[in-house]
Amino acid sequence: MRPANGTKTARAQLLRKAENDAEEQLWSELRGRRLNGHKFIRQWRIGPYYADFACRDKNLVVEVDGSQHAEMKNRDAFRDVTMNRNGWSVLRFWHIDVLRDRADVCATIIAALDGRLQERVASVDLKFLPANRELA
Repeated sequence: MRPANGTKTARAQLLRKAENDAEEQLWSELRGRRLNGHKFIRQWRIGPYYADFACRDKNLVVEVDGSQHAEMKNRDAFRDVTMNRNGWSVLRFWHIDVLRDRADVCATIIAALDGRLQERVASVDLKFLPANRELA
């Protein structure tokens, strides 16, 4: 087993403490294998980025975006490409959708985990980018 990287561990811990209400509510659904038995972790490092939530068994990243992400589309796009190239599918929800429609958000996550969501989706309220398995 590798020794822990103190800097990366401290950054992940800081991000977990700073999570917002939507992330906290979604984590209550994802933690402890509560979502159909799938194990999720918070603030998982992928390349230079930290995923809000990750299911390592299915290589699925779930991101909860606040209003600041509306102004950071280019940065988020590069982040998504980086995660895709590392073999991760990325599922993005808006903060407000997690707060208002948590059951629907969880149903969408389950669809991605079960392989029922496979094609790229880019809509106003949802973004799904399947992993680029050829590059991984």
